[in-house]
Amino acid sequence: MISALKDQLRKGKKSFKKNIERFQYQLKQFVGQQNSELLDFDPQTLPLLDRASYSFSEVQKQIPAYGDLPYDLEEKLNFFREFGYVVLENCLPQESIDGVWNEIEYLTEHHEQYDIDGLAHRFNDQKETPIRLIPKEKLKGVGTRFIDYHDASIPAKKLITHAHLAPFLQASLHPKVTVFQSLIFKYSSQQDIHQDFPWVTTKIPSHLAAAWISMEDVHVDAGPLFYYPKSHRMPKFDFGKTGILYDHDKSLFSLDDFSTFLTKTCAQHGLEKKVLLIKKGDVLIWHGALAHGGMPINDIQKTRKSFVVHYSSVEGQPTHRRTTEKETNPDQYNGITIYSNPILAHQKDLFK
Repeated sequence: MISALKDQLRKGKKSFKKNIERFQYQLKQFVGQQNSELLDFDPQTLPLLDRASYSFSEVQKQIPAYGDLPYDLEEKLNFFREFGYVVLENCLPQESIDGVWNEIEYLTEHHEQYDIDGLAHRFNDQKETPIRLIPKEKLKGVGTRFIDYHDASIPAKKLITHAHLAPFLQASLHPKVTVFQSLIFKYSSQQDIHQDFPWVTTKIPSHLAAAWISMEDVHVDAGPLFYYPKSHRMPKFDFGKTGILYDHDKSLFSLDDFSTFLTKTCAQHGLEKKVLLIKKGDVLIWHGALAHGGMPINDIQKTRKSFVVHYSSVEGQPTHRRTTEKETNPDQYNGITIYSNPILAHQKDLFK
């Protein structure tokens, strides 16, 4: 009882202190004492596509040679540059997608054998947990995701670095791309509106792009992804003390504050909410600053199987996100670097 009371008092004191800091910070903003340069990406390190000097012909000279693509690269890059997202239709082979999903089904049924990380709704305080410790019914449920599954699967690595996908990533982000993180979902995330860069943090915050690989046709009642075209150009949110990046312990403003800001700012700029309904094999690429989220699931019988991948550059992410130690010879797939997870080295490439 006394211990619980002390804990409550400690939390109350911490909350009071943060409220005081928030007030002081907002007062400094009001009188113009904050450094506005900290509230945007460094213009000197912007990705190729975001630079004012962008030229498709110049970009072509920098990226590796590529073969025939099922889309017009220049046209798609121009669309992405303006709207902050683009759909590459029929980009990936369906048999490869089915192969990876079959691995996920097998993994779920035999989860007690694997240390691959997962996250399940209302389990272990929403912390990343080895899937062998997550009950099977939770792994099969809404709100679950498999984290960095590509570490354990060569077919998954080949899918997320496919020859149809790599040239677009290299041209829009950086000639030397690396896989930062991956997530596999069976159901909609149902996430509130957000941008990725504040917490999917790389050494260069602007060096971030994401792919949403559709592993089945998306149904409108399955909680499809929503997004706001052109929102990647909006002013950035100030988390207080940590600038445009979020830190749970240091930031003065919360993720709820962030969501409120995004909704309000999108409305102020007249940006319209769009819902994504794409087909199996299509890939959505979005800018690290695009405002997006997951719609509610209207029919719990409807799944929304998807493979979400965050990419950075070798410069922006020179190591695996779980370590600061550089890897001597990281894997290369179609010119994209994939680092090995040093914590789960025994789980690398289990599926071939």
